[in-house]
Amino acid sequence: MNSKFIFRSILAVAVVTAASCKPELKTITPSKGSADFTRYIAVGNSLTSGFADGGLYLEGQQNAFPLMIGTQMQTVGGGTFSMPFFNANQADGSGYKKLSSFTATGDPVITDVPAQAVIGSANVPGFGTVPLFTKYAGDLNNYGVPGIRLNNITLTYYGNLNPYFERLLPNTSPANTTSYLSFVTAKPFTFFSMWLGNNDVLSYATGGAAVATDFPTDKALFTQIYNGAVTALKTGGAGGTGAKGVVATIPDVLSTPYFTTVTLKALLTAVQASAPTVQAIFIQPGTGAPRPATADDYFLLPLKAANVIGKPNAAGLPYGLHPGNPVESKYVLDKAEAAVVADYTNSYNATIKSVAAANGLALVDANALLKVYGAGKVVNGAAVSAAYITGNLFSLDGIHLTPFGYAIVANEFIKSINSQYGSSIPTVDVTKYRGVKFP
Repeated sequence: MNSKFIFRSILAVAVVTAASCKPELKTITPSKGSADFTRYIAVGNSLTSGFADGGLYLEGQQNAFPLMIGTQMQTVGGGTFSMPFFNANQADGSGYKKLSSFTATGDPVITDVPAQAVIGSANVPGFGTVPLFTKYAGDLNNYGVPGIRLNNITLTYYGNLNPYFERLLPNTSPANTTSYLSFVTAKPFTFFSMWLGNNDVLSYATGGAAVATDFPTDKALFTQIYNGAVTALKTGGAGGTGAKGVVATIPDVLSTPYFTTVTLKALLTAVQASAPTVQAIFIQPGTGAPRPATADDYFLLPLKAANVIGKPNAAGLPYGLHPGNPVESKYVLDKAEAAVVADYTNSYNATIKSVAAANGLALVDANALLKVYGAGKVVNGAAVSAAYITGNLFSLDGIHLTPFGYAIVANEFIKSINSQYGSSIPTVDVTKYRGVKFP
């Protein structure tokens, strides 16, 4: 056998072998699976609306997680997803917080950007004066209403009390008689997301449990209304033929920067720098006499901005450093109050999971998700955690998410939808979205 033939034979075998070892690139064809995304609507509160930095403004709306989902759904037959944007001349919306600079010691300087969309106010008998925003009258898919609790969605007068809901309604406060649930189901839709229930415990917690009317919604009532909401949404709205959907649990508010940034250790360290003999920070708990704070109590983020620790009152007693002038209840969630928050959060989430399973809905465990990311992860090279300002996950109000955080949430919703309904909606590139905006 001549050498030329042997060489050619070896070369031929090598080519065939190389070809047979070439990796196969599988092409994923976008598919809607068993769901229909022709008209997707988002039902929820501030987290759904794109609320961030303590306000609802245009940039936040443009980074709302349902808009991200709706845009991705268009690859599998989804329709246009319309947002109730503030117009460019009123981009600052309800106003929001802005990181302006840092002090010489590294503390953030946060300023308030004034509202541009407030056009007046209405006097609602029995409730007082309520601000009014510029009306939105276009197509609507995102029904996120900041401040709404689950136990508000069936109230026929709620549009007169909440300016974010009022701006979506055709009438002007106090003439509104349409409930939120009736409003979102007034037109047919084929798919829905529902992330409600956060505010049913949030206002109690963020107010330091100082306002009696903010007590969490009764557990049995929560279950009743949640079941009713899902039943109504599954009909697909007026004229609809049924809808599939996804629901989400509510986050553990106590693990957000609003409750974890100002710690007892940090307060004592700051005070002891000039008064080394100080050994306690005194608080006014929900019940009983003032007492020294412990690690089981939560100081709220507004206490940092108030900058009142150590300042004397009229009697000369330093704020928070003497039982005669304790940190007020509005700035602290004591151990017993924190236990109430945890108990109601767990109960609400048990209801949400149960209702989702009973109705064959996709489920996002947002409570677990935000804890995992809050504890610290690296996403596409970007560090993310629940650290205030530097963590990328939470915005300047310490409760709501950054665009980066909302992108993480959007992807979890998409993954859950794909898993439940066999669809192949592409996920969002989270690196296209920012964390906290630095000056």
